[in-house]
Amino acid sequence: MLREVLSITKRKKRLLCAGVLAAAVAGLAVGLDSRLTVSHYQVESEKLSGGVRVALITDLHCCNYGAGQRELLDAVEAESPDLVLLGGDIVDDDPSLPVENAYTVVRTLAERYPTYYVTGNHEFWSGHVEEIRETMADCGAAVLAGGWEDVELNGQSLRICGVDDPAVGEAEWTEQLAKAGEGADGRCFTILVTHRPERVETYLQYDFDLTAAGHAHGGQWRVPGLINGLLAPDQGLFPKYAGGLYDLGKQVMAVSRGLARESTRIPRLFNRPELVVLDLIPKEQN
Repeated sequence: MLREVLSITKRKKRLLCAGVLAAAVAGLAVGLDSRLTVSHYQVESEKLSGGVRVALITDLHCCNYGAGQRELLDAVEAESPDLVLLGGDIVDDDPSLPVENAYTVVRTLAERYPTYYVTGNHEFWSGHVEEIRETMADCGAAVLAGGWEDVELNGQSLRICGVDDPAVGEAEWTEQLAKAGEGADGRCFTILVTHRPERVETYLQYDFDLTAAGHAHGGQWRVPGLINGLLAPDQGLFPKYAGGLYDLGKQVMAVSRGLARESTRIPRLFNRPELVVLDLIPKEQN
């Protein structure tokens, strides 16, 4: 009788261990899922009388999204944006990564939508930032580095401002931001496109309505509902601005978790590559 009880207990333990192992493997598979996801956010403003849809793409790092980059391009097309913002690190500094992956995306998008580009730190680290800027312009993207462009979409006037990554040099970056800030004159809805979200206190010195950024890679490892990000460049552990939409009072900041996958040395965990879609809509009057 005792042997039978012990035998049953052992079988139960083995079954329990097998169940725990299977659950752990399944959880890891979900956590390591690197398929593209799309995140939607709404931004309200009294400066708008109609809607404008913005696609925010950051931190592509020359990564592969299928033949002709169709996985990413089809996802953008399915969202029918009115304009596209490229928030830096579209190109990587690793020469083993095919740069044409980046330019294929930019060229194809710029043929269909007004497209605006700013540099990230990896474009500077590549040592070829001037060539990258020129190629981006040849692809049809407006390259912003301390200036702005006005665009009329769906009857709405928008001003798109942009700055290089601070890797351009602190003095130059500060001067660029000041010039971009001059465009935030309150007359129309104004967007700042920048790579770095952690410099938010500096952005708040100017009257931008929306800041669009990347760089944080979603904190690389996440625990949905508990930890928005574990570690991000230039923010360290438990970054405040890992990814999402942040209400900063006088302005809103959207931070993309980015599109990098095979370029990262540490795999993303519960942090799928992300295309961000921002719907700019009129603010309801009470």
